[in-house]
Amino acid sequence: MSCFDLSLQKLDPEILEHAGLVALYVGMHTATRIAVQALPRVKQLAPKAHLCVYGLYAPMNEALLRALGVGTVLGGEVEPALLALCRRLRINGYPMTQCEPVISLAKVDFEVPDRSGLPKLSRYARLVLPDGSTRIAGFAEGSRGCKHLCRHCPVVPVYQGKFRIVQADVVMEDIRQQVEQGACHISFGDPDFFNGPTHGMRLARALHEAFPHVTFDATIKIQHLIDHAELLPELRRSGCLFITSAVEAVDDNILRFLDKNHSSRDFDRAVALTRAAGIALAPTFVAFTPWTTLAGYLAMLERLVELRLVESVPPVQLTIRLLVPAGSYLLQLPGFREALMAFDPTLLGYPWVHSDPRVDRLQRDLQALVQRCEKELLARREVFAAVWRMAHEAAERPVPELPADLGSPIPHLSEPWYCCAEPTQQQLQSF
Repeated sequence: MSCFDLSLQKLDPEILEHAGLVALYVGMHTATRIAVQALPRVKQLAPKAHLCVYGLYAPMNEALLRALGVGTVLGGEVEPALLALCRRLRINGYPMTQCEPVISLAKVDFEVPDRSGLPKLSRYARLVLPDGSTRIAGFAEGSRGCKHLCRHCPVVPVYQGKFRIVQADVVMEDIRQQVEQGACHISFGDPDFFNGPTHGMRLARALHEAFPHVTFDATIKIQHLIDHAELLPELRRSGCLFITSAVEAVDDNILRFLDKNHSSRDFDRAVALTRAAGIALAPTFVAFTPWTTLAGYLAMLERLVELRLVESVPPVQLTIRLLVPAGSYLLQLPGFREALMAFDPTLLGYPWVHSDPRVDRLQRDLQALVQRCEKELLARREVFAAVWRMAHEAAERPVPELPADLGSPIPHLSEPWYCCAEPTQQQLQSF
């Protein structure tokens, strides 16, 4: 068995020539875009192979993937189905039809991941500390799925309110092998570390006990930060440096459309609670939606200034446009589907146009601005100042002077990718 990471490596024609099975993992929108672009080349290099695409984004894009020649599409708890597919191929040869369920949520007895075929950890995203120094970072998954039904979330169409834990001993053994490869920080990839707070705290304690020098970060809902505020100090003592939380908006109407189950002021409360515990909060946003107004966008920037979070938000977050993938629960909103254009397979989503052309124009202009600034390696506060100026000018408002205290830099990962991020041209050229 051979393993390639198409975001870092090129396809090997010699290995693929005799492959009987090629399985592509699509855990994020970026990975799915890469997979769709790579499939024609894979078919050319592996003409005898059965093609399988598995992961969170596979079921949502099943029709498109099958049209591209994919024989097996798997989502949810995929490991038993992958194993069954391999066994059928060895015994019977090429399977004409898929026997395994497209989505399985059955509980799985996990095994420790075999990472030996992947590139070195040092080639992946690193932890960047406020002083600019970096540490090698690893990745662990303590659970999958989510209890919640946020309408825009890609987890929801597959897991539909269910979540599954990965056994603590398996997670710890996976972390151990990454620490042996040099990891000094672990990024927990759970959709929400506090879907099961008892399990999450068990992992945090075990990590700190086994590797006191290793820090970590996790993703936790605003609602869970408030509901389980008493756990935050221990989370910090166990090595948690920062928490990513999908705030998405500071407009209560937009939050209701997204069914986030928190209010704008709950965001303020979560900032206060994490600060009191000594943990940095890294909020994420869907800055542009069909319901965003120019005034609402300015309100989001003003809130970041008010809460001194300018250094806590990667500039790309200020430009992200709502993605509506196939199967999105947003499509259940009355009248929403009718406002969308036809599904675009190149975008893997339903395009939409804002009723106010100025909002779409601002989003495009800000995206170009942020890309230019990142090429120039400008600091976050400098990019924010440029965004602040452009947004006020778009709304035809005077540009207020920014205060001196915009917050301090926080620990973060060197690659600020998110589930709706576009792949880079470098990534698309890898294969």
